[in-house]
Amino acid sequence: MPTSREQILTAVRANQPPATPVPQVKGTWIEYDDIVGQFCGLLKSIGSAGYLVDSLDQINATLAELPAYQSATRICSLVPGVGDSSVHLDSLARAHELDQLDIAIVNAELAVAENGAVWISDAAIKYRALLFMAEHLIVVVPANGLVPHMHAAYDRLRLPEFADGRKAFGAFISGPSKTADIEQSLVIGAQGPRSSAVFLLR
Repeated sequence: MPTSREQILTAVRANQPPATPVPQVKGTWIEYDDIVGQFCGLLKSIGSAGYLVDSLDQINATLAELPAYQSATRICSLVPGVGDSSVHLDSLARAHELDQLDIAIVNAELAVAENGAVWISDAAIKYRALLFMAEHLIVVVPANGLVPHMHAAYDRLRLPEFADGRKAFGAFISGPSKTADIEQSLVIGAQGPRSSAVFLLR
């Protein structure tokens, strides 16, 4: 005799609504005369910072002026030529060893001007917790990866596959962690990085 669970699932399957075609998403989406200015201005409004740079040396010079970087002792950089990395993911046995990480420096593939988000996949990140455990997150994005809106981002988004066929994990991340759930008091860094900066590299 079927269990109550099987009876419920059978009833649900027998009473599904008819299939409908997926709607076509079309529209005249927002564009910006100064897309870099829009992106950097949006970042500033959400407590982050954006920079348009021409070289890795310029990134390093800017980092050297940031108080968070000056006081950092545990830095993990996954961007060759950027930052003085003292924590190397390949030497860690588990993600928990990222505890007390001061700075994480990572690459992103895309940046979105309308909301300040960057798209980061873990294809080259051994522990994705790196993105959320660091006190401060530094992101480097190719300037030609800056798009005006999320529709354009999804048009260009591609998730790489690992050797075993698994898709890489990816996420849009925008600004430092923040919450205002308690007494409507804004707290920065409540569940993740306390600050973030994005470098658009030409």
